[in-house]
Amino acid sequence: MAETGPEGGAAAALTGALVQYPSRARPVGPLDLTVAAGEIVALVGASGAGKSTVLRLLAGLEVPTGGTVFRRPGRGRTGFVFQNATLMPWADALANVALPLALSGVSPERSRHRATEALAAVGLGDRTDARPDQLSGGMAMRVSLARALVTAPDLLLLDEPFAALDSVTRRRLIEDLHRLWASRTPRPAIVFVTHDVEEAVYLAGRVIVLDAATGRPVADLVSPGPLPRPASWRTDPAWRNAVEVVASALAATMDAAA
Repeated sequence: MAETGPEGGAAAALTGALVQYPSRARPVGPLDLTVAAGEIVALVGASGAGKSTVLRLLAGLEVPTGGTVFRRPGRGRTGFVFQNATLMPWADALANVALPLALSGVSPERSRHRATEALAAVGLGDRTDARPDQLSGGMAMRVSLARALVTAPDLLLLDEPFAALDSVTRRRLIEDLHRLWASRTPRPAIVFVTHDVEEAVYLAGRVIVLDAATGRPVADLVSPGPLPRPASWRTDPAWRNAVEVVASALAATMDAAA
């Protein structure tokens, strides 16, 4: 359906968006979701609830069966980080990060310069010539993040990008993501899909729980405290309470679908 804008302050929005898959008895949706400019939103839900469908709709990779999708017009406005790093195996980190700029017609010199800055921002300024098989999983994901940020998008979509990483690396990458988000002017809106409730509450200012059967948002919960998080925030009782509230909402949707 047509991409229409609901309001000037939104980075993206779904209005009554519905997706019918041939292999699925019930459609995903209808979905109503507005992501404000500069906010961080986490999506949680059971497997198959439609979390990735929401991201694909917001990215323009999926066309809704019904309803509308709003995204800000213009190439490079949306960045996408997948669960796997999806890097070109034959190219070095610099070429991988510069790819979106090259595809947009940016000159090779300017593309290399901006890609070098993006890699330095994610802590890989000394690995510009490394190929993907020379990088750890965490490093490869940093390259993927740099590639998504190199166009300075208004909207950054992340589909469980840290799921395959160990807990220490995941924590470090979340801190890096907060730092990169806070350093941008204006700050991009971020929509982050995860199965990890603690990760969702820590990362986002707002956590949306999707119904296990329909994919509709059934809970929209504020995650308390400032972003980026202070060093001791995981020990704050407010964080633990928020985790339990989200976990209970998620369990309720799964019980209802069982």
